[in-house]
Amino acid sequence: MQESAPPLVCVHGAGAGGWEWAIWARVFTARGHAVIAPDLMPAGDGLAATRLADYRAQVVAWCEAAGTAPILAGASLGGLLALAAAAQVRPAALILVNPLPPAGILARPLHAPPGPIVPWGSERSLAGTRRALQGCDDAACLYAYRRWRDESGAVIAEARAGVAVEPPRCPVLVLCGALDTDVPPSVGRALATRIGADFVCPPDIGHVDPLLGRAAAGCAERAAAWLSLRLPAPDA
Repeated sequence: MQESAPPLVCVHGAGAGGWEWAIWARVFTARGHAVIAPDLMPAGDGLAATRLADYRAQVVAWCEAAGTAPILAGASLGGLLALAAAAQVRPAALILVNPLPPAGILARPLHAPPGPIVPWGSERSLAGTRRALQGCDDAACLYAYRRWRDESGAVIAEARAGVAVEPPRCPVLVLCGALDTDVPPSVGRALATRIGADFVCPPDIGHVDPLLGRAAAGCAERAAAWLSLRLPAPDA
């Protein structure tokens, strides 16, 4: 793609950071996209007081700062945030990777509500990281282990309870790992059907693998190829 390719704004998942998009950033940068992948920040009153609306407002601000309609990508919680922000920011396209579903997809939440703080950073372990990242090599596991952070329990509870969103008015790709046990691919397929999105389900990958696993570069290339089919070619 030419330098006029739209920027890619990336929204990370719960307990993580913009660092988890590093492989995708390399793939999309090579195709001419500027990549914006900041960390979601707690509200002024602290992490326990942070709500989903605080994170959504940050995503909107990132997109507005991009200067043109971006491609908006989100993973897990970030997928839900991207979908929730889309009606306001009107992205050129949406890429949702193993996204938490909005309201109306599930009859009940996937998991029980957490406490005020989810201690993914303060109580992390390398063994737990390896279990969560079974499709990742040792270097990726260590990379993630050093970077996990605590998360707002209120944000997780709101997301799991379901958030109403407007159907996006742009091309949407829902990419779900066939081995994801956190957000089963059947959930992603139901979401794709609901919003009229394209759906892909690569085999042998789990929840985090599309961004950090051995298949991450291939998933990014697949998303980039989808964009080349669904978006008009940028002006030279």
